[in-house]
Amino acid sequence: MHCGTKLQMREHPHEGLTPWCESCGEYRYPVFNTACSMIVMNEQRDEVLLIRQYGRPDYVLVAGYVNRGEDAEAAAARELREEVGLEAQSLRFNHSHYFAPTNTLMLNFTVTVIKPEVHANFEVDDWRWFSVDQARKNIKPNSLAEAFINGYFTGKYPF
Repeated sequence: MHCGTKLQMREHPHEGLTPWCESCGEYRYPVFNTACSMIVMNEQRDEVLLIRQYGRPDYVLVAGYVNRGEDAEAAAARELREEVGLEAQSLRFNHSHYFAPTNTLMLNFTVTVIKPEVHANFEVDDWRWFSVDQARKNIKPNSLAEAFINGYFTGKYPF
């Protein structure tokens, strides 16, 4: 990443096999994106907000990348504000999972909001408040969003 030299696996005295750059003379550790997704709930905690984005047909969780220098909690609150115009009243970390297709560590939160009118931005094609059961049925099947929402409500994550 720094000099372009192909990394080689080398035994690190405390880490096991670790990528090594011969040119820089240093171990190189994995670099990945960090993002957050939110199970957005109303104040009574009986409804979940799901969104559709980018012309895709499935409902997903509100989500976005963590910016450099930003805490994950601040990123979650910012993405909520930017995408759907809602303010987080409470925010609680749930679970994390590495998502290989986008080289992203996804951090999932539950966010409670006072349910005012949603003001979706250009990234959101559609949005809807669902009962908890309906949210679990309408979330994109076989997705990380589905794993997070089902894991949150059942206490059983598949990873």
